[in-house]
Amino acid sequence: MKMDILSGGRLRMRKSIYMPAESKEETIDLPVVSILLRHALGNVLFDTGCAPQAADDPQGRWGGLARVMQPVFSPADAVVGQLPQHGLAPDDIDVVICSHLHPDHCGCNAAFRRATVIAHRDELAAARSEDGTKQGYLPQEWDIPQGYTEIDGEKDLFGDGRIVLVPMPGHSPGLTAARVELERDGTFLLASDAAPMMRHVDQGYAPKNSWNLGLATEALGVIKAEKDRGVRVICGHDDAQWQDLSARKEGFR
Repeated sequence: MKMDILSGGRLRMRKSIYMPAESKEETIDLPVVSILLRHALGNVLFDTGCAPQAADDPQGRWGGLARVMQPVFSPADAVVGQLPQHGLAPDDIDVVICSHLHPDHCGCNAAFRRATVIAHRDELAAARSEDGTKQGYLPQEWDIPQGYTEIDGEKDLFGDGRIVLVPMPGHSPGLTAARVELERDGTFLLASDAAPMMRHVDQGYAPKNSWNLGLATEALGVIKAEKDRGVRVICGHDDAQWQDLSARKEGFR
C-alpha cells in the first residue's frame, strides 16, 4: 500500500483559536490535509478538503463562515486539482473516508460520484440536525447526491488491518481518525482535527473550536499514547508538519 499527502487547500484563522495565549488580532495560515491511500482493493481518500469554489468565491460558497476561516488558496490546490499529479481522476477513487463534515474537510465529496463515502453516524446526525448550519455544517458541502455509508464504532475498512477507522469524538460529535499500517514505513494515525497541530498532542489541550472540550482532550490523550509508542501522527492543520510531508514526493509505503 502507498500513502501520499495531498493539499486540500489553505485557511487563514485567528491564532488564538489554536493558541489561547495569542492575541485575537493575530492570524495564522493553516494547511488543509487530504491523504491518498492506494490499497490493493481500491483507492481511498481520507478527507477531501476545501471545495475549489471556496477559493474563487469564499462568501458565495461558505457565507459568513468565510470570515472565521478565510480560504487562501487557488482552485488548483484543492484535492480535485491535486489528483492528476498522482495519475488519478475523481472516478478512480473507490472510497472516501470523512473524518468529519466541516466544510474544509468534505468540500470535494460530491466530485467522487463512484466512491463509497463513509462518515460516522453521529457526525451525520449533527450535520442533519435543526441547528446543523449554525454548528458549521454547510449543506452545500456535505449533502451529496451519492449519499453516505454510515459507521458506528471502529471499522476495518478492507478486513486486513491496513486501514482501520477509529472514532475520536471531541472536535465534532462523530470525528473519525484512521490507523494506517504500511509495510515499509510503519504505523500512522491520520488524526484530522482530533489533533489539529502537534502542539495540542504534546501539551494536551484542545483548541477553542472543539464541540466538546472534555472529549477532545481525552482524544488527545489517546493520540499522545499512540505517538509515545512510535505511531506517526498526521495532524489536520500543522503547517510545520505539512512543509515536511509535502516535500516528500515519493510518499510512504
